[in-house]
Amino acid sequence: MKSIDLSLYLVTDDSSDEEKFLNTIEEGIKGGVSVVQIREKTAETLDFYNLALKVKKITSKYNVPLIINDRVDVAMAIDAEGVHVGQSDMPCDITRKLIGNDKILGVSAATISEAKKAEKDGADYIGTGAVFPTATKDDAPSITKKDLKEIVESINIPVVAIGGITLDNACELLDTGISGLSVVSAIMSAENPKKASEELLNIFNS
Repeated sequence: MKSIDLSLYLVTDDSSDEEKFLNTIEEGIKGGVSVVQIREKTAETLDFYNLALKVKKITSKYNVPLIINDRVDVAMAIDAEGVHVGQSDMPCDITRKLIGNDKILGVSAATISEAKKAEKDGADYIGTGAVFPTATKDDAPSITKKDLKEIVESINIPVVAIGGITLDNACELLDTGISGLSVVSAIMSAENPKKASEELLNIFNS
């Protein structure tokens, strides 16, 4: 299994203000973000590619892995460290064939059977949620803390929890066995992304 520090996993949101977007990512990394995933659901391919190149410049500077959500082509084009796919994206086993064994592959799974299948098909880690109500992804299935624990215990690869995680509720997940907290708004919308990252990491490491 690849050794990857998933403890504070930042998923980006809308990048309409590019300068602010890039600055937030960099500040987040300075505060302890250990993985960055770019999620651009509506961007044209060229825009996504250009944006990903700029983010890659930042993540490479701090030696933080960059994961591209959903778009295997963009990940390969910019030589990102990995790809994350959901249940309605390219199948995990096919994605693994396309990206090879050296790249990181994450899969979203909301049930034990989805998690086990992803592990069998070559995933390096699982993203599970939504663990709390979230405005970022209103179609995300919600899972209970008990579900989360059971998913963690059912597989041998790491699990990160995602969905509505904030400074106020992150501590509720600490006894579930997860390998990291995956956040969007808690850092991307924070007035001080560096401080928000430091505080989230402190909670996770406590």
